[in-house]
Amino acid sequence: MSSVARVTEITARGSDYQSAIQAGIDRANKTLRGVQHVYVKDHEIYLEDGTVTEHQVDLKVTFTLDD
Repeated sequence: MSSVARVTEITARGSDYQSAIQAGIDRANKTLRGVQHVYVKDHEIYLEDGTVTEHQVDLKVTFTLDD
């Protein structure tokens, strides 16, 4: 049996790298069915007075399309 997948890009933020990724995955799973793979396309770090305040990730989310 074959399947067809689609890729969408989302951006998420968190207090650290892992929480930013998890926030993106959690949000994708609320809207999309069949999420199979997430690729971190980009990672940005926001600073305030030289201190890390937030992480932002750009994710490519792969999910299968319903038949």
